[in-house]
Amino acid sequence: MKKTEFDLRILMVCLGNICRSPMADGLLRRKVKEQGLNIFVDSAGTANYHTGSAPDSRMIETARTRGTEIQDLRARQFMKSDFVDFDFIYVMDESNLTNVLKLSEHKSNKQKVKLILDELYPNQNMHVPDPYYGTKKDFMDVYDLLDGVTDKIIQKIKDGEIG
Repeated sequence: MKKTEFDLRILMVCLGNICRSPMADGLLRRKVKEQGLNIFVDSAGTANYHTGSAPDSRMIETARTRGTEIQDLRARQFMKSDFVDFDFIYVMDESNLTNVLKLSEHKSNKQKVKLILDELYPNQNMHVPDPYYGTKKDFMDVYDLLDGVTDKIIQKIKDGEIG
């Protein structure tokens, strides 16, 4: 990816890249497109369990019922090169944060990484729960959390606070 193609590049990261991060990716992509913003959004997982797989079918269904399409996304593992390729890296929980930061070789890279819910709840270190072993309601709750935080990210971008 050429760095000059986009005004901003944002990466969403969870463990397997089949539930939370593709949902955050899909929501932000949809909102970026609706707002006509020149922003590239992608997602990755800290583990390689599901590389090449589509998002979890329950997450796809949850997204679809709420107007967000994520079925075309494919899981990939986070790589060191993502520190170069992305301006912001949002992680879903402390474990993801630790795993991503372990791969960072430069202080400037570490400054790109942030718990996603810190955008809504600064310095509270809240995490997006993993719905994988949960119920349909858990998937809906995660959608609602990520919908709210991606709204906040869009607003911050428009206000010049991000970017």
